[in-house]
Amino acid sequence: MRRVMIVRMDADATMPAAHPLFEQPWPDGEFRFFQVGHVVDDVVVAAARWVRTFGIGPFHVMPVVGQQADYGGEVRTVRIQVAVAQAGPVQIELIQQHCDTPSIFTEWSRGGTSAFHQIATLTNDYDGKVAHFKTLGHSIAAESLGGGFRVAYIDTAAEFGFYTEVVEAPSSFLDQVRSVSDTCAAWDGRDPVRIMTRGGYRVPEGSSGR
Repeated sequence: MRRVMIVRMDADATMPAAHPLFEQPWPDGEFRFFQVGHVVDDVVVAAARWVRTFGIGPFHVMPVVGQQADYGGEVRTVRIQVAVAQAGPVQIELIQQHCDTPSIFTEWSRGGTSAFHQIATLTNDYDGKVAHFKTLGHSIAAESLGGGFRVAYIDTAAEFGFYTEVVEAPSSFLDQVRSVSDTCAAWDGRDPVRIMTRGGYRVPEGSSGR
């Protein structure tokens, strides 16, 4: 006879938060991933496509910024723009490069399609985490030199098909990530793509707001 096990939970059992931020129960510690990144040709168009297809939103489209990075042994400034939205415990990041400077993004372009590029993990021990990957034979493909905290793109592409992004975790950055997460958790479907401005945001031209 087949046995069926019934598991009951007490009413006062500890339950996970309604919308946890990169706090899935495993992997444990700093091996958990908080973000997946895709290289796209147009962040606004790509964000709208993600909303339409997967129901994720709202996407926060950030201003274009100059990112200084050591790439190929040379310090370069790359003009990039990102759009981010929370999907449960994982943030979705869309990345568009606005210049022709060689970078880990231009080498990944698929010419009109969204290309999965990286997974990202936060750490309080940047040097130790980078050293961990180096001991496994993975080099640093690029390292961001600005923004107030360090970011390394570990070359795990040969084995896994994507980069691994190691992000130092200052409180200011965590506050930004949490703010996006909270906004997405309370999203009512309005203004699915939001171009962030100094005083708030605007919607793309021609957008209906839904």
